[in-house]
Amino acid sequence: MEIQVTKPEMAASSILAGRGTGRRALKDKATAIGVSVGGVMVFVALLLIFFYLLYVVKPIFDSAEVTERVSVAYDASTAPALMVGSDEQNEILYRVATDGSVAFYRVSGELADTFVPTFPDGVSVSGAYAGMPYEQSYALGLSNGELRLYRVEFGVTYPDNRRLITPKLRQLSQDGEILVSESGDAIAQFAYARSSEQVSVAYKDAEGRWQLTRLEGEVNMMTEEVEWSRVSAPLVDAPSRVDQQLMTPDQRQLMLRGGNKIFVYDIRDAESPSLLQVIDAGRAKQQLTSVSLLAGASSLLLSYDSGDVVQYFQVSSDKGRLYREIRDFNGLGNIQAIGSEFYRKSFATITADGRLALLYTTSERELLSETFDIAKPQALGFSPRANGLVVDAGNKLHLFDVSNSHPEVSWSALWNKVWYEGYPEPKFVWQSTSGSDDFEAKLSLMPLAFGTMKAALYAMLFAVPIAIAGAIYTAYFMSPKVRGIVKPTIEIMEALPTVILGFLAGLWLAPLVEEHLPGILALLILLPVSILLSAYGWSKLPGRWKQRLPETYQELMLVPVICAVGYLSFAISPSIEVMFFHGDTRQFITNELGITFDQRNALVVGIAMGFAVIPTIFSIAEDAIFSVPRHLSNGSLALGATTWQTLTRVVLLTASPGIFSAIMMGLGRAVGETMIVLMATGNTAIMEWSVFEGMRTLAANIAVEMPESAIGSSHYRVLFLAAFVLFIFTFIFNTIAEVVRQRLRERYSSL
Repeated sequence: MEIQVTKPEMAASSILAGRGTGRRALKDKATAIGVSVGGVMVFVALLLIFFYLLYVVKPIFDSAEVTERVSVAYDASTAPALMVGSDEQNEILYRVATDGSVAFYRVSGELADTFVPTFPDGVSVSGAYAGMPYEQSYALGLSNGELRLYRVEFGVTYPDNRRLITPKLRQLSQDGEILVSESGDAIAQFAYARSSEQVSVAYKDAEGRWQLTRLEGEVNMMTEEVEWSRVSAPLVDAPSRVDQQLMTPDQRQLMLRGGNKIFVYDIRDAESPSLLQVIDAGRAKQQLTSVSLLAGASSLLLSYDSGDVVQYFQVSSDKGRLYREIRDFNGLGNIQAIGSEFYRKSFATITADGRLALLYTTSERELLSETFDIAKPQALGFSPRANGLVVDAGNKLHLFDVSNSHPEVSWSALWNKVWYEGYPEPKFVWQSTSGSDDFEAKLSLMPLAFGTMKAALYAMLFAVPIAIAGAIYTAYFMSPKVRGIVKPTIEIMEALPTVILGFLAGLWLAPLVEEHLPGILALLILLPVSILLSAYGWSKLPGRWKQRLPETYQELMLVPVICAVGYLSFAISPSIEVMFFHGDTRQFITNELGITFDQRNALVVGIAMGFAVIPTIFSIAEDAIFSVPRHLSNGSLALGATTWQTLTRVVLLTASPGIFSAIMMGLGRAVGETMIVLMATGNTAIMEWSVFEGMRTLAANIAVEMPESAIGSSHYRVLFLAAFVLFIFTFIFNTIAEVVRQRLRERYSSL
């Protein structure tokens, strides 16, 4: 029977077919455009992340900027400057002269206030000494043996909702209150330090000998007046000629400079001060010109006529803590004035021709070097916030605006060893906060990068053998029925939140490992041995016995073996501990082997993070092995190769690109893991490969410290730099993985 199709029907079907083809073409084109746009948007998103991180990080490597805002002239007939400075808002400048007079100037040039000290008849100023910059105080030695202490202060009020800053000078001692020389000798050359309860003064008496006097004040409960008790003692072995004298604010040390030698005294016990050290600061063809204390008073800054500035601080030695040369800054010119910030380790120098240099000691950065109209300066001083600099030069007070937000960060400080104050040697240190005002942030990224690599290494050592071996067996040897259960079960493990794994690792696994450490070590040995012995024993069983267990479920016979070996290992753990480790494995490791043992250590992290990484590696590797065309393995078997030979020489080689990609994906997951390493390690930023010690990773450090960092601070931006480094790590690993995968594919595609 023939079916005839009329021309109208053929035309209608052709029209419908044409419409269907057009719709498919439209859908194909829309899909292609959508996929392309999606790929481009992913690439754009990565670029935006990359450039945003660079945008946040870039300011920490910028140089300082200094611009002159205003200069205020003062009477040229006044005494030389002792100290200069400004208030926090940089609205009022002050100049303290060596005769004790103080002049306050507003930035508009208006004289805000003046102060001239008054003394009893016949008494005059015989000496002056400026305290540390943050104290904004000074002392006047009088011709009758008294000491007058003063502090520059600023009061802030808001009349009519407008800020008004009022300068004032507070006298910290009253007439005759601090009598240093009981014989009435003039106090001309001296150094002092003051606290709320005591005042220490080192001075040169009329006979040219140096004396130490400590006055301890106690408030009389009846009269509410301060009653002073004094202790005095001579300073032995003092230099005959003292060019400069310094005392630390904690009243522990006194420095007397004579020529190129610095005599350091321990004055903690005022009744018996002792010579602690004589620093020979002489250099070939260089003359020491001045010594100053850096912020925190733990370091000495020595400046030479050659333009060099050298930093000294105390380092532990066989003879105790002694000053040692740490680092130097060269080529700064003929330095006429030097001054440090209130709290940071920055300092500024000005040469005779007006060249201003800003430097930071720890990062060893020269932040600025520029010449201004400030030749032959008398003094310089930073503002309390370090955003202003006052220079006394040319009978004018010059106020400079300073932009120097991140001096403590440099490329060398981030990635090289740094010698910090008080440390016995240069080290990699991450310590961003402290409870001390004198604290200097230590922002080395090396311990964090090391911790990231260490955590990833131990996780991969645990995960890769198990995941790859499991993938090989599941894809190549396991029966389809059991594979249909095992593979989804392992893949579901990837959905387990890592915070749960971290919680279990920190609160359950870590104490378990510490308590049964011998059992864990025994398990690592007994488990592989028992599996191999089980396989060997199975191969030797008679055929009729093997037939009793269906071939489909033969791999399940290892489950009871593994459970029994695990139970046995933990059961014999106490006995092994008593027999070989004196009953306490942790004490044995610490005391006998000299290895630090942390409860939350790399072993715990490796196990916990390994469980998080195993599903990723297993799933990708298993798919790669299972996807190897069957005709390759069947052809190999047909040619007489054994199953093992086919696996190792055909299947694994063909699947090697996918297996390598699986390993690299797992490595990327381990590098970026946060919650497990956050909860299962001690978060100690140390650089030790020991499996019994913890670490701090880049990701965990960001999670811990980012909520507490001040926006825009150096700490904040360095954390973004850590994120950028983590981003680069992941990018490099993925790039290497793709390159190797492509080469493996090209090499074994002909199989």
